Amino acid sequence: MAVPEGQPTYDPGMRWNDSMGLRPSGGSYGASVAEGAGFKYDEATLHELVKEWTDLAKEYLTDRIEAELIAIAQPPGMEYASGGNAEITRESGNALMTTLDQRASYCESMAKKYAAALGKYATVEEQSVVDINQQPKGIV
Repeated sequence: MAVPEGQPTYDPGMRWNDSMGLRPSGGSYGASVAEGAGFKYDEATLHELVKEWTDLAKEYLTDRIEAELIAIAQPPGMEYASGGNAEITRESGNALMTTLDQRASYCESMAKKYAAALGKYATVEEQSVVDINQQPKGIV
């Protein structure tokens, strides 16, 4: 499906800076690493990524609450067609809940990975401070 002329397309480094999501602004995600696959992130970006993945997981869990209403839909009437329609609606609601659970779990996992990277980052920073402080005094 082609994107209509002038419509924004998904770009993982893009920030949407208005309430309607129509004006993208540049992202701050890391630059690619020359020595192989992957990316390098600074501490601020890691914090940003943890927050974004955590917020996205929360959104999926909030949506799941709404999906529960679909999963318990009752027929509007007693006739066969109403009952069959409600049954299909409930099946869709259950499938939606499963999907939202999986997406929330994925986002939580990603947030944990970036939080772990932050821990490693902090450990390296702390070690650097210790190394610098252990330098002989008077040597510049």
